[in-house]
Amino acid sequence: MKPLQRLLLRGGAILSTLILLSGLFCFLGNIVLKGLPTLSLPLIFGEASPIDALLLKERVFDGLFPAICGTGCLILLSVTLALPAGVLTGIWLSHFGKGRAKATLSLCIDTLAGVPSIVVGLFGFSLAISLHKLTAGKVGPSLLIAAVTLSALVLPGIVRNTQLALDAISRETRLAVTALGATPVQAIFRVYLPMASPGIFRGAILGLGRCAEDTAAIMLTGVVATAGVPYAFFGRFEALPFAIFSIASEYAGPEELAQGYGAALILLLLCAGLFTVSALIARRFHPDNR
Repeated sequence: MKPLQRLLLRGGAILSTLILLSGLFCFLGNIVLKGLPTLSLPLIFGEASPIDALLLKERVFDGLFPAICGTGCLILLSVTLALPAGVLTGIWLSHFGKGRAKATLSLCIDTLAGVPSIVVGLFGFSLAISLHKLTAGKVGPSLLIAAVTLSALVLPGIVRNTQLALDAISRETRLAVTALGATPVQAIFRVYLPMASPGIFRGAILGLGRCAEDTAAIMLTGVVATAGVPYAFFGRFEALPFAIFSIASEYAGPEELAQGYGAALILLLLCAGLFTVSALIARRFHPDNR
């Protein structure tokens, strides 16, 4: 590569990085500057006592505590549903899938990854309506239906990250495991999965973010504005993305809009905390740290 071409390439890379970082800092700075002054206990707990609210002795009507609890429950339940199915599917694609069956399943996974969230939300809504009819009105849009819907959104990422992490294991390692007499199942669960765990957790981390921020899918599957803290799998729930959407579309003044920025900042902090915990877990399970 000629010096001029190298200089242009390096300059373009640096300029693109600066533009990206500038946009990121402007976005985060706007939310922090407008949301940080509103962060307070009344924003989260309203007029309720924080201790009583945390112990579920008093219901919070005018704070974000129920939405925070609903978002946390939704994230954990969605990833719990998607992770086993995604990992097992990734194992099959990497080690057992062949020919037309593998190609067909790969196409389905890629297609699902490109489906808009509102379409997946319509699937969840249809599922809720079907269950409502089958159970004579006892089951309908709820936390579990929303979690199933979101698990369908994050499933492709977990599958692909698992497959790529398993495919990245070197041929020498595979030959050594085979030479030691390990069966395919023993090799997968005792050697390959522990080695691939950082990549698998990266897929789970991306899934956490998708579950926390998606609004379109949960709008049709059980989220409401005043449901309170989630109390059952088949009950209605609140969520921070929907709370932000409601405030932004119905605010009556600057103070209510500022609460929306506060809710957005809390959502970002919640995602950052979940990402940090997931990254620490992935590092803990990394083969080099064992």
